Amino acid sequence: MECEQLFSRALGRSSYNSITSASSDEELLDGAGVIMDFHSTEDDNLLDGDASPGSNYTMSNGGGGGGACSSTHLLDLLEEPIPGVGTYDDFHTIDWVREKCKDRERHRKINSKKKESAWEFTKSLYDAWSGWLVVTLTGLASGALAGGIDIAADWMTDLKEGICLSALWFNHEQCCWGSNETTFAQRDDCPQWKSWAELILGQAEGPGSYIMNYFMFTFWALSFAFLAVALVKVFAPYACGSGIPEIKTILSGFIIRGYLGKWTLMIKTITLVLAVSSGLSLGKEGPLVHVACCCGNIFSYLFPKYSKNEAKKREVLSAASAAGVSVAFGAPIGGVLFSLEEVSYYFPLKTLWRSFFAALVAAFVLRSINPFGNSRLVLFYVEYHTPWYLFELFPFILLGVFGGLWGAFFIRTNIAWCRRRKSTRFGKYPVLEVMAVAGITALVAFPNPYTRQNTSELIKELFTDCGPLATSQLCQYRSLMNGTGTTATSATPGVYSAMWQLSLALVFKIIMTIFTFGLKVPSGLFIPSMAIGAIAGRIVGIAVEQLAYFHRGVTRMTVSLVVIVFELTGGLEYIVPLMAAVMTSKWVGDAFGREGIYEAHIRLNGYPFLDAKEEFTHTTLAREVMRPRRSDAPLAVLTQDDMTLAEVQALIAQTSFNGFPVIVSKESQRLVGFALRRDITIAIENARRKQEGILLNSRVYFTQHAPVLPADSPRPLKLRSILDMSPFTVTDHTPMEIVVDIFRKLGLRQCLVTHNGIVLGIITKKNILEHLEKLKQHAEPLTPPWHYHKKRYPPSYGPDGKPRPRVHNVQLESSSSSNQNEAESEEEVRLLDPSSH
Repeated sequence: MECEQLFSRALGRSSYNSITSASSDEELLDGAGVIMDFHSTEDDNLLDGDASPGSNYTMSNGGGGGGACSSTHLLDLLEEPIPGVGTYDDFHTIDWVREKCKDRERHRKINSKKKESAWEFTKSLYDAWSGWLVVTLTGLASGALAGGIDIAADWMTDLKEGICLSALWFNHEQCCWGSNETTFAQRDDCPQWKSWAELILGQAEGPGSYIMNYFMFTFWALSFAFLAVALVKVFAPYACGSGIPEIKTILSGFIIRGYLGKWTLMIKTITLVLAVSSGLSLGKEGPLVHVACCCGNIFSYLFPKYSKNEAKKREVLSAASAAGVSVAFGAPIGGVLFSLEEVSYYFPLKTLWRSFFAALVAAFVLRSINPFGNSRLVLFYVEYHTPWYLFELFPFILLGVFGGLWGAFFIRTNIAWCRRRKSTRFGKYPVLEVMAVAGITALVAFPNPYTRQNTSELIKELFTDCGPLATSQLCQYRSLMNGTGTTATSATPGVYSAMWQLSLALVFKIIMTIFTFGLKVPSGLFIPSMAIGAIAGRIVGIAVEQLAYFHRGVTRMTVSLVVIVFELTGGLEYIVPLMAAVMTSKWVGDAFGREGIYEAHIRLNGYPFLDAKEEFTHTTLAREVMRPRRSDAPLAVLTQDDMTLAEVQALIAQTSFNGFPVIVSKESQRLVGFALRRDITIAIENARRKQEGILLNSRVYFTQHAPVLPADSPRPLKLRSILDMSPFTVTDHTPMEIVVDIFRKLGLRQCLVTHNGIVLGIITKKNILEHLEKLKQHAEPLTPPWHYHKKRYPPSYGPDGKPRPRVHNVQLESSSSSNQNEAESEEEVRLLDPSSH
């Protein structure tokens, strides 16, 4: 499980009491053993209520409507700025449409003033170049932090085996660089490097030294793991996991305060080094994306263009994620494609170029630091120039099949274990769990040389071709080369021994990766998946870099992974077999489920994320998903000019909804606009501080001009500036397939359901997520589409001769018979003319 977020802390950190009184919306949707926990507050209780509790109804078909941004609203907002209006609480979803409108108004204002003076022209230039400046700073910081993490992780990993007496800050390889007593075959054996057995017992060989090295290896592994989980638990709970599921959710518009903050950045950087050094079956590549996004978020606050607009800020985060992958794999182009394919929700063309620039700057900084001393961006960079032959496509495809099977197996087992962790008491003790996994990993890993070493070093050894100067046990069959360049065809016993050790290492990596991914420490999945593929590839004798496809089976990436492997291997020689294996892995994985590991963890944690890859094939209508329902309270609404301040405050105090539609009057129910609870509360607080004569019986109005009031009436309160006069609306007969597509492409928080301008209900993002989850758990039979488009107009009087009930000018009739279930009943509705009352 990716870093299970603790949403039990109070929502609404504003100083206004009425805001903090909003419910946390921690409803659970339990279906077939799956617990969905949607914590987006406005997505639960924006509006609840029904036209007629307990009645069944169906609306006749009507036209749909929607809005973009209201220029009148925005102009009013610019004329009368209210501090705090337009901001969002924690665990809320941003309004993409409003944010884009705000940015357009800001841009028009800057362009209109830039010709007034040289200062205004300079400000316009600064605004235009601020996007490039923020991605440059993000790339510089990401590259520098990645270089520091690589250097520290290599040193602490070697610390488990020994120490360099001549320079304590050198790792094993660096310690022996300046030694004159080493040979090429034994280049890591120098007197300056001392194992713990040599330091403590004074001997390098024998059973006693082996036991001492075994003990110190386990001790340092447990120490590093304990420090990592303790720092995460005490100082920054958001620093656990890879962070990619949360980054995907944030980029889709969700607000998680502190997840990309300075404290999280510092703790994640430190604990990532500790977690990798402990020897756990995890990688640092996924968390590096989180680290880069933290840098992008922090630097975005230096520029008002991004700090005051959540949608623009997410463009910076998309570029930052590209920089994170760039420094993780030394693949700038692959990083851009990863951001586009895997994490970004909104990716305009200018973000593509800025992402490429951020990835380029980050890679340049990392190359300048040269953390591995090989003038490469990664430790396991290799080059392959041997051509492939057509008959080799068959084993490549087989490896793709194996990769897809491994990915499907890993996703199901890891999610099952994470779900069990959440639903049992075992998940309440994250420190003990990390210590147990780290202890088992160290005890089992030490006897096997292929599991004892760092995962990146293992991949490097497996990726390397066997040549005349190779010293690996896997290349001992090459030791029989003669002066003519011919080789012996028989392998030495060392090769068979290495194959057995690799087989055990493969089983060990598979098992431990399942239980490690989701611990409360920074943990990535890229490197363990590549290690599993590289081990299997070496066993079957295939070019090992092709086994990166196994990572494709886990994450369901395609294009970006291919490009990453191209940049990793430094050549395009194997482009055709690589793509063939990747597509095979994708098809096999999709046969068992199209949900990747990151989407599975998003769903497990209950984040409000609408996956654009998921298809909606059910024939439901908007009226079947909207709130209020039959058993809910009536629709909570505001009128445009006939409510007092006391009535508005009472409505806010008695409900936990985060927004209210504004209608003409209780009689007409015609939609005027939509006002958010937070904006109303802030506007009232601001008016009381700055305006005199605002009393509880003051009239609140949302119109352009004040209503006609008696002479002795207190001063009215105008709230038109906070009113969204063009909320997005759909009719009650709009198919949910279209509604879901609208929510995905426009990033809506909610849309109102109307019939001929009369408000019937609301559909929020959480309503859609709950509906999709129910459809997954309970497959519904397909209904002919023409069934929903029959216009039925019931008579005004029932069989008993009495008028049918009327609520909000809507006449309801339930035509369900006693022989039919409630789900099969036909519900009918008819709108009435207000003049008939």
